[in-house]
Amino acid sequence: MNRDHTCGQLRKADEGKHVRLAGWVAKRRNLGSIVFIDLRDRYGITQITFDENHSELVKDVRNEYVIEVEGTVALKATPNPKLATGEVEVIASSCKVLSTAKTTPMIIADETDALEDVRLKYRYLDIRRNPIKEKLLLRDKVTTIVRDVLHKDDFVEVETPILSKSTPEGARDYLVPSRLYKGRFYALPQSPQQYKQLLMIGGMDRYFQIARCFRDEDLRADRQPEFTQIDIEMSFADEEDIFAEVEKVMRAIFKETKGIEDLSFPRIKYVDAMDKYGSDKPDLRFGNEMVNVTDLFKDTSFVVFANAIKDGGIIKALVFHNACDKLSRKKFDEFNEFVKVYKAKAVAYLKYDKDAFSGSINNAISEDEKNALKDYLKLENGDVVLMIADKKEVAQVALGALRKKLGEELGLIDHDKYCFEWITEFPMYEYSQEEDRWVSAHHPFTAPRDEDVDKLMDDKANCYSRAYDLVLNGYELLSGSVRIHDSNMQAKVFEALELSQEQIKNKFGFFIEAFDYGAPPHCGVGIGLERLVMILSGTDNIKDVVAFPKTASAYCLMSDAPNYVDQDQLDFLSLEIKKD
Repeated sequence: MNRDHTCGQLRKADEGKHVRLAGWVAKRRNLGSIVFIDLRDRYGITQITFDENHSELVKDVRNEYVIEVEGTVALKATPNPKLATGEVEVIASSCKVLSTAKTTPMIIADETDALEDVRLKYRYLDIRRNPIKEKLLLRDKVTTIVRDVLHKDDFVEVETPILSKSTPEGARDYLVPSRLYKGRFYALPQSPQQYKQLLMIGGMDRYFQIARCFRDEDLRADRQPEFTQIDIEMSFADEEDIFAEVEKVMRAIFKETKGIEDLSFPRIKYVDAMDKYGSDKPDLRFGNEMVNVTDLFKDTSFVVFANAIKDGGIIKALVFHNACDKLSRKKFDEFNEFVKVYKAKAVAYLKYDKDAFSGSINNAISEDEKNALKDYLKLENGDVVLMIADKKEVAQVALGALRKKLGEELGLIDHDKYCFEWITEFPMYEYSQEEDRWVSAHHPFTAPRDEDVDKLMDDKANCYSRAYDLVLNGYELLSGSVRIHDSNMQAKVFEALELSQEQIKNKFGFFIEAFDYGAPPHCGVGIGLERLVMILSGTDNIKDVVAFPKTASAYCLMSDAPNYVDQDQLDFLSLEIKKD
């Protein structure tokens, strides 16, 4: 079998050509003595016409049969403008069935009524549908663009190990038992972090990799247990160098895939992002910045606000213009339940309309306080004010989440818009209640800000790092940092994390030893490929851009994985399953 054209290739200029096509039967229409078949492959659909002299060739052919046809290209009497090949058809002279097909458990069309579980179980059928196929093709285009840009800038693509050593930071590792070393385990890499830094120490200077990564963590719509990271590392470079390179990559991707060239990359410090948006990944497609109104209520008699201020908390406010008629009392009750997820007690609200206030705290605060609020927030008729009084972190995060929710519900977000921002100067540490100690907010190889080196040991809560994220439309697209390259500084950070010399040796021994042989200043990023393609393709489900994804419980419905293994395999690895 040797096709000479694809099903998306033929055009008006091919009239009269004798061609051979092969593909799947997407649709069959029987008009008595004439049979029309829409033949589909990856490239498109071509209509094949079997006239009265040849209709017997396909009398037993059904949808999803794989066939090979030969025939002559002819112009259609009535073109189909919805198809690239819509001006032509192939008048068949022969047909060969290459394989038959059972009735499929789902409709294979752009619109299907199949539930997600069915689509995942029969993913190989789902991939035949344009919405999935096109996303996988987009993914391929993105990786091709990345490689082209980075190769032109002298980056070298290097593969790093999949079987590596378990590390203590980040999510849980997926472990692989060793047959040769009984009782020992490899770990699948959460990222190539240590290896890419070792490549810098090894003198590779500029490295990248389309790297497979694995994390055993709770899944969401934008997470999978195994994912792909566009990994980039640069020697003798700082934030400005890596920002410029990433921006060049993003500009090329958006120009080639979306035809968009007007992109900007504003920078926002972490503390400012939390203050204005209550999130370290704010969606800038709409405004509605949060405002601190604590000072307006410093002498308030309203107990809730007074107690929050007394306990060192703050009052954050959020204004939505022309929202009075869109937000009912029932909605505000829903908001109260919503913010409890973020540890806030409640949302206070005021409506300002017809030059008068109403709302949950209208009778609790004074006229002077309401007028001060009106002037400070520049309220106009129809505006709604939402406020949370609580600890600073709680008030910021809870109101920030509410901002995002209402941005969607009130239709404030332009879904055809793409807004990037760099979030910079993340905290060096975060306090783990579970471990009752300070841990790395990014990873322990992240460099502190020069001005915060003296805070490493004694003022961890106010120590900030040279870590950065690139955010796109409210999604964290990449994370990275300037790395520590000085062994004395690295030792100091380990000490601040309360790691003993034995722990350091066991967990990072080979890595730390490498720094004793000359490490260049270096920095890098890891870009989430699936998340980027998800945004570019307009879906909010990361499974749509993965060829064979797992469910939210990390299960593969198609291959039935993870599955049980034979006792012989367990014995061979000296493993025993613990009984509940």
